[in-house]
Amino acid sequence: MRAVVQRVDRAEVRVAGERVAEMRAGLLALVGVAPGDTRSDAVSMARKIVNLRVFDDSEGRLNHSLVDRGYPLGVVSQFTLMADCRRGRRPSFGSAAPAEEAEPLVEAVVAAAVEMGVPVVTGQFGASMSVELVNAGPMTLLLDTRDAF
Repeated sequence: MRAVVQRVDRAEVRVAGERVAEMRAGLLALVGVAPGDTRSDAVSMARKIVNLRVFDDSEGRLNHSLVDRGYPLGVVSQFTLMADCRRGRRPSFGSAAPAEEAEPLVEAVVAAAVEMGVPVVTGQFGASMSVELVNAGPMTLLLDTRDAF
């Protein structure tokens, strides 16, 4: 499982022009699922994201997490994170889990974050979405449960 996590001042997700989610300051996570990923991977990913210390303390040091600040998490499924671009010019998505495997795991990330006390907003799984955000910092992190980076 992979995630691109961005610290945002605000974000919103639209499907067919309709806003389906919006948030103020917090973290936005684009989440991709690989074949073989498990619920344990989803819980581990959620735990990592909600506890990342990426918000400043009173001295300007990165010491606070979503949990510390009470900030929300936005979760948007994005199978393209699993793309293989090593050959040719067209990405291959064979490394992405099929939708019927991926959807419950993205939902497990959401459920785990909620269980940890974090407010969560989501996109719509499988939909073509327009994601608008203001990246704060900018702060963008790459996470992978298989330690790919």
